[in-house]
Amino acid sequence: MSGKVENNVKKEDRSEINLFTFHEQQAGRLIIDPAEAKIELGEVVAAKLKLTEDGTKVLWPQPTDSPRDPQNWSTRRKNLQLFIITLAAVVPDFDSAIGIAGLFGLAKQYDTTVGAINNLTSKVGRIVCRHVDQTTGSPSNLVLVSTSRLGFPRGMYLCPQSQNICCHAVFECILCGLYVVTDLYPFHLQARKLSIWTMGFIVSPFLSPFAFGFLVARTTWRWAYGIGCLYSLIVVLLIIFFMEETIYDRTVKPIPEAPTGGLKNRIEALIGLTGAKMSKYRVSWAESILTPLNMVWRPHLLIVLIFEAMLFGFGIGINVTNVVFLGSPPPLGYGFSEFAIAGSYGTPIVSAILGELIGRYTNDWIMNVCVRRNNGVFEAESRLWACYLAIPLYICGFVVLGASFQHHLSTVALVFGWGIAELSIMINTVAVYAYCSDVFPKHQGEVSALINLARTLGGFSVAYFQIPWSLRYGAIQTFGVEAAIVTGLFLLFVPFLQVKGRYLRERYSMH
Repeated sequence: MSGKVENNVKKEDRSEINLFTFHEQQAGRLIIDPAEAKIELGEVVAAKLKLTEDGTKVLWPQPTDSPRDPQNWSTRRKNLQLFIITLAAVVPDFDSAIGIAGLFGLAKQYDTTVGAINNLTSKVGRIVCRHVDQTTGSPSNLVLVSTSRLGFPRGMYLCPQSQNICCHAVFECILCGLYVVTDLYPFHLQARKLSIWTMGFIVSPFLSPFAFGFLVARTTWRWAYGIGCLYSLIVVLLIIFFMEETIYDRTVKPIPEAPTGGLKNRIEALIGLTGAKMSKYRVSWAESILTPLNMVWRPHLLIVLIFEAMLFGFGIGINVTNVVFLGSPPPLGYGFSEFAIAGSYGTPIVSAILGELIGRYTNDWIMNVCVRRNNGVFEAESRLWACYLAIPLYICGFVVLGASFQHHLSTVALVFGWGIAELSIMINTVAVYAYCSDVFPKHQGEVSALINLARTLGGFSVAYFQIPWSLRYGAIQTFGVEAAIVTGLFLLFVPFLQVKGRYLRERYSMH
């Protein structure tokens, strides 16, 4: 019966349905099949629903008739916004990982150990902020914080990341690609587009060691930071000239529309005046600050955050410490040259791209199969089936990688272990973002910020203990225990959510 007894809209309430907010009120449960919509909502309401071009799926959120509604924008216009927000999501970790490319050069120049440099260039935290988007608007927010990264000197002694860590923190969390994706795309395309955005920030910490490792081997590490600054400048210019506001207040009656077009309106949007004027239709500062605190304790979100924190966090450790394993002489490492280390960072880049391709079609297949089996209704917990694919890959990747470091297996084993581990992280992270977005459809910004915070809290300390642990007990134990922790959390949390998820959503979700 697909849960109709509890979830069907009562006949006497059907005439009062607001189709623009209905998907938010039914958090985590969406009617996708038009035939099922007729049964649950009635012929009159179902006739008002807007469908995909082929008529097979109901669009959520329901687009308005306004051309200013981002859901009605052309595919090219939407994809341009996704492209910019993905490039912007690359910046924070791309800049942070430049220190990896210069790790041995920095240690040599300042007569210290790679371990000391490694600890100094590890992340120490991020700040959660969403309300600024709603009060000033996304374009002005991106310009403000992106530009702030250009105003701080690059290549500072021993700690290249010391240039205003607060700006770095705000920058990543404010880049709410999750919010932009859900503003632009209907539900059935969101997981696919989230996969592209997720690939951006997952691949970003590997791009700079790969690109700049060859450069630093031939010249000074200062050049790497200069080029990183230029990349930030390019992103800022793209935002200034092409980024558009995607927030559309479809839940307000009548729907307010900010003025668009013309140089004056463009400047006002970029400096935040337009967003400030529109803020009266949105949540207050107090509500915005309290919302993440009100969300984080809810069990169906909290346990997913813990799971993702560990899974992604140990992946951060791989990125930060692998350069030490690869560059250090035996018995700790492989003794690779700087050129070989730079080339090895192509492995996770290729893996992330493969993960995006696999995840794109896997998530679509899972969604379509679950909708068919559930009589045309989508339940958010079906997103978590992708985790069943990710976890075996995670175990395989981490164990092979640990064995490679401990026993100095061939480079092929090293590449496969690293690549499989990153592939699993990519698949699982997309599933987590999609699931959390589905169960909190009104709070994608807060969801994005909380997942970012969880990922950081789970991973920033790994660099401090992973290498000493491996030196004392061996890399197999280190990476094996990390994989076991993640697997244990998976077994505890994911099946439980799939069984009790509907009950938890109905009891604890925020409408």
